[in-house]
Amino acid sequence: MELRHLHYFVVLAEKLHFSAAAEKLGIAAPTLSVQIKQLEESIGVELFTRTKRSVSLTQAGALFLIEANATLAQAERAREIGRLASRGEVGHLGLGYVSSALWSGILSKLLSQFRKQNLNVTITPREYPMNELPVMVSEGKLDIAFIRSPIRLPDDIKSLHIQQDIFCVALPAAHPLAGREQPVEPFELRNEKFILPEQPHGTVEVARRGGFKVKRSESPGSLVDVLSRVSFNEGVAVVPDVLSNTVFLPEVVYRPLAAPAIPSEINIIYRKWERSPTVLNFIDFTRDLFAS
Repeated sequence: MELRHLHYFVVLAEKLHFSAAAEKLGIAAPTLSVQIKQLEESIGVELFTRTKRSVSLTQAGALFLIEANATLAQAERAREIGRLASRGEVGHLGLGYVSSALWSGILSKLLSQFRKQNLNVTITPREYPMNELPVMVSEGKLDIAFIRSPIRLPDDIKSLHIQQDIFCVALPAAHPLAGREQPVEPFELRNEKFILPEQPHGTVEVARRGGFKVKRSESPGSLVDVLSRVSFNEGVAVVPDVLSNTVFLPEVVYRPLAAPAIPSEINIIYRKWERSPTVLNFIDFTRDLFAS
């Protein structure tokens, strides 16, 4: 029994006339008769009662019709899933991110718009320590990751730039520089204890420009932890400027750093030789969204 047999059966059950059914199917009536006979022989049951003047479903035929319609519908669903999968419009994405990608609004914007156009793709987003993300993508534990550059990447990982911002300094509200309007010069932070975020690039550059070495404390696990410790007056922190508009904590004040600005990038990373249509579709969607 093949799907074509079920299709022929359903059309004949609808028309209850061999010539009319054969015409709809685009085959000869004798051919249809042979196909229906083959179907009945394969299941060992008569599906139609035939007379010279009429064709009607047997009781078994009526029950078989229900199952035949369900089988054909499922087969069509399978074909459609196959077509969607080939275009990357169905599947699963494991996605990791650093907290600054979330606070920047990039992550929510991207996932919201992607999901609207790809209803059959399931995305599982989760925050991870940034230094773990490149290896997790390389090893296939994640498909995509949002990281803040610069960061060393494995040889099999590619990076796609999606946004650039700058660093600022987060100060305890009681700090002498917190109430000042003008930007903070790097050398003014030379005696400070720094709370290092996952991306220390901004802190390192501030120290280089200010001509001092960083006096650091133990690195917390996320930007919220960093800012919490700033609010506890444990030190200062060089963080992405986007936080000044999104994360508000008591006793934390953000101040700009003196020019020239220290840039910071949010990128997505993925495997160079990625073959999954779903992952490739997500990469293309991201590229188009942030190129516009």
